[in-house]
Amino acid sequence: MTIAIDTRHSHPERRDPERRGAEPSVDTLAVRGGEPARHGYAAVATPIVCTATYAFADSAEIADHFEGRVEREEYGRYGNPTVRAAEQKISALEGSDDTVLFPSGMSAITTLLLALLKPGDHVVMTSDCYRRTRQFLRTTLHKFGVEHTFVAPDDYPAIEEAVRRPRTRLLLTEAPTNPLLRVVDVQRLSDICARQRGVKLLVDSTLASPFNLRPLEHGAHLVLESCTKYLGGHNDLLAGSVSGDRDLMGALRESRGVFGAMPDPHAAYLLIRGMKTLAVRVRQHNESALRIARFLESHPEIERVYYPGLESHPDHEVARRLCSGFGGMVSFLVRGGLSTTSRFIDRCKLPIIAPSMGGVETLMEQPALMSFYELTPEQRQAIGIAENLVRLSVGLEDADDLIGDFAQALDRI
Repeated sequence: MTIAIDTRHSHPERRDPERRGAEPSVDTLAVRGGEPARHGYAAVATPIVCTATYAFADSAEIADHFEGRVEREEYGRYGNPTVRAAEQKISALEGSDDTVLFPSGMSAITTLLLALLKPGDHVVMTSDCYRRTRQFLRTTLHKFGVEHTFVAPDDYPAIEEAVRRPRTRLLLTEAPTNPLLRVVDVQRLSDICARQRGVKLLVDSTLASPFNLRPLEHGAHLVLESCTKYLGGHNDLLAGSVSGDRDLMGALRESRGVFGAMPDPHAAYLLIRGMKTLAVRVRQHNESALRIARFLESHPEIERVYYPGLESHPDHEVARRLCSGFGGMVSFLVRGGLSTTSRFIDRCKLPIIAPSMGGVETLMEQPALMSFYELTPEQRQAIGIAENLVRLSVGLEDADDLIGDFAQALDRI
């Protein structure tokens, strides 16, 4: 028996008072969603099933399995009970029919695109999606005859105009984007896909997590998570997931078995353990990040702050309408150039200088020197990556301690 999923009232803040207690909130789903009342061996925690293959009792059981009368595992490249438990919990959190788990977020998106697209197909993608996803479209998929168009995330008429019927199969976007934290109106994009029949809407919702945004509720067909980030939450695992309707996920699971993109059961176990605290962690990320964003916006040494929770953010109203929180990432511009910004980062004592986001530790990076180091300053500027841009992933340290640390570093530059 599994916990029932309430796709209409996913957050306690949005639930009607008379319904409180009738259906589980995201807090309850994070702990119990998708899990049976009793695991094997009467374990409370999901067991790690570490095996490459699975035994059959007799030939009749083989026939029952392949003819669909019995649901069970056959071989490790096709499935694993610990991995399946993680998938079921993600489905509960996303409000989806099914989920397919992968060894990383990039494994998830590349397998999905290879499974979904064929030569001659076309993809519309908002221009500030993850750089490696853009790279995969420009290089690998382009070699196989899949075309693409990049469009600004807030230019909805241009997005609709970019659709080439009937060749456009997919509209791909992020909410929020990385690192400038644009929040697209998922409902408007869903309406575009509905008018341009046959186009699927895929939302990479890694930076929001299902605590802050559930894109499927707003009309998306597919939602991608880099589970390495907020779902795992402890900077100790790699994983990615795609969630959607049962037919799409069934086809994707078949492709995963062909490509061999099966996650390790140990990583799946860590992911399950991380998701148990998703609600309490992201709630704290939201609160601390908003306080830090407001402090930075008021500081004379900060030129600009990108955070959807600030009224100055261009997508603030969209974020207020769609999201239950504004997330744990804050990006900002330090007054001065590349070296001044580097001095600020070096003089901070609490943040760890590292890529990635979504963990309990606060991480900080200067994208011009790390994520986009291979580009020239002119190339970086063309895609919105300024030399003085800082990307901050706010962790679970005390917000006052972090603010004090930023203040002393800014005073010293």
